[in-house]
Order: sequence, then structure tokens, then C-alpha cells
Amino acid sequence: MTDHQSPGRPMARLSLKWSMIEEPLGILEKFQLVKDLGFDGVELDAPNDLPVAEIIAARDKTGLAIPGVVNSLHWKYPLTHPDPAIRQACIDATITALEDARRYGADSVLLVPGVVNADTSYKAAYERAVEGIGKLLPHVDATGVSLALENVWNDFLLSPLEAARLVDEFDHPLVGWYFDVGNVLRYGRPAHWIEALGSRIRKVDIKEFSLTKMNVEGPWKGFEVELGEGDCDWPAVNRALSAAGYSGWASAEVPGGDRQRLADIKARLDRVAAA
Repeated sequence: MTDHQSPGRPMARLSLKWSMIEEPLGILEKFQLVKDLGFDGVELDAPNDLPVAEIIAARDKTGLAIPGVVNSLHWKYPLTHPDPAIRQACIDATITALEDARRYGADSVLLVPGVVNADTSYKAAYERAVEGIGKLLPHVDATGVSLALENVWNDFLLSPLEAARLVDEFDHPLVGWYFDVGNVLRYGRPAHWIEALGSRIRKVDIKEFSLTKMNVEGPWKGFEVELGEGDCDWPAVNRALSAAGYSGWASAEVPGGDRQRLADIKARLDRVAAA
């Protein structure tokens, strides 16, 4: 843990996503860069084509943690798709991610629990999500890695009470929520979601959102704002996380870049964490 951080504060340890590192470097050098910039960890996608031995060696040499893994295929193969073969592909990818997370020493896999669209009704999505997650539980138990479901723009689980209910369907200590702060602002208030999710929150993703840009330029434009310059009430987020008893990882999920860009992200993340 870096010197400026307190283990008692909500965003106690700070990370970013592997895909954000855009310097033309090898695995060890990327780990070292992230470490030198003051991050505590980096999250990887899986399945991936990165050599496991190199990842573990870079982790051990730099002391940079790998707190979590993100399923790299849950959009391509949604867990709630009408085609059972596609649902199975998502399950298979998640199993690989769980196994990779165990090898890396990570304690969670981020999974988007499904998508509602013209071909998948809300009711069907919920039923398929419950079924699919149920099939993953033996692998969760075998690896000891948590399954952390994330709120995204998928027209599914639009209420924090629904999100909490889905987690509670399983009454399992290794099924929880990966709360994305910025994704909520389009249709809710992050602090309200945190209050409802409470101890179900396993990790936190950090991004910003501008309601003004959304209203003037369109929904997706809302994300085109730097951390700390949008409409997220970061002090309220930190207060809500504290009230929920959360003190853990917060991972930046914003457009990355070179060393200078990543250093700026780290500085902004520090300010958000201290708000």
C-alpha cells in the first residue's frame, strides 16, 4: 500500500485495467510502470493470450497486485442469450477467468450478468442469469475466487434492489457485486446504489459521467469527461462506501494512454479517493 493511503478509507487500494496501459512495453515493464506511478494493482482480462508464467513473474518481481480479472467475452457471448450454445460459451469463458484469477492470486472475476434486448426479455434474462450463475458456483468453490457481477448499460438490473436480489438468490459468500460508479449516473445516484448493495460490494470501478453532456450530446457522450470534472458526488460515494463497511479496491476504468496519461489518471484517482 502506498504511503498516502489509509487502510480504513473506502478506496483503500487503487488499480487500473491492463488495457489502459498503452506504452509499447513488455509484460514486466508494464507492471513496473504501473508500480512506479503509485498504483497498488492492475486488473487483467481473461481469457487472454498472455503467458501465465510471465504475468506471475512480473507480479512477484514488482510487488504489484492483481486484485481481479475481467471476463473478456461476456459481451460477445452474453450469459442471457437465447442460444444455449452462446450462454455456454459465456460460462466456459468465466470458468477460464476463474482459473486464471486463481493462478494470478486474484480474488474476483467481474461478470456482466446478462443483456436485455429485442430478443431477450427482462424475465427471461433474469431466469437465465440465475441458471448460468448457478452453473458457475462449483467452479467458484473450486477456485475460491469471488464472482462479482457488474452494473452496466445492458437494460438489465436497472434498480439496486434488483441487483441485491440477484446476489441474494445464491446466498453464497463468494457471489457479490462489482459496483461501477459512473455507469449509474445515467439513471440513478451512486450513493443510493451503495446503500442498497451494502456488504454485497466486492470491488469498485471508477469512472466519471456528465449529465450535461449526456443531455446535450447524447448518452454515451456523458462518459467523455475526466475524473473529478463530471457530476459524480465523490464525497457522497465515499461516505456511502464507509457506511456500507467497504474498505478495498477501487479500479480506474477510463481511456488510458502513455506514461503521462496514466500519471494524470493516478493523480485524479487519488483526489477521488480522498474526497
